[in-house]
Amino acid sequence: MNRTRHETIEKPRCKPGLSLFGRVDPPGIFVALFVALLFVGTGIGFSGCGGTAPRFRSGDSRPSGSAGRTETARLGKDSIRARSEDVETSSDAAESVLSGKRSFKTERNASISNLDQAKMMREISKMMGVSYKLGGVDENGIDCSAYTMTVYKNSVGKPLPRSSAEQYKIGIPVQTENLKFGDLVFFNTTGETASHVGIYLGDDLFAHASVSLGVTISSLESYYFKQRYNGARRIVE
Repeated sequence: MNRTRHETIEKPRCKPGLSLFGRVDPPGIFVALFVALLFVGTGIGFSGCGGTAPRFRSGDSRPSGSAGRTETARLGKDSIRARSEDVETSSDAAESVLSGKRSFKTERNASISNLDQAKMMREISKMMGVSYKLGGVDENGIDCSAYTMTVYKNSVGKPLPRSSAEQYKIGIPVQTENLKFGDLVFFNTTGETASHVGIYLGDDLFAHASVSLGVTISSLESYYFKQRYNGARRIVE
């Protein structure tokens, strides 16, 4: 009789319970928790959507290296252009230059013969008005370094490197006050040294392929180019 009473009041044993992972014994609960935490830590959800790494988060796009440099150069250029007079313009003297009324005898380069100077002026003149085209090399569109390269090749037979940065490394440096006809003049128009090049004519004028104006004649004394002038090189000695 006592034995029966004892059996009646004895507490039942704990039975294995149910969990998200099915029937799990008490030690298994810790395993289940560990696996769940592992899933959360690795960004794997139970909804079936994969996690997204922060650097690829929607709306968090970053420019590539070259795009970043281009944007930086553009912003630098725009900040320089804050003043209203800082606008690239052609020279009012262009017509007199092209018509031959101005000979620039006072700034003539003795290393270039009269015949070669005449040839160079013809090459400079015949492409006036041609539109700017990056990578272009002819009357259908031309960039600044291709323009100087073409003029030199067709007039004095002097080969020049293809880019303005490479042209900046050849010849001998020339001080502004000593500039002569045919010298190459260089400018920083994009945030990089010698990113633009032209051919000095005399009287502070130079011919070049302008991004906004095409092949034209501009003045070194204009605010735009004066602020960006990098220096000059004499190619023919």
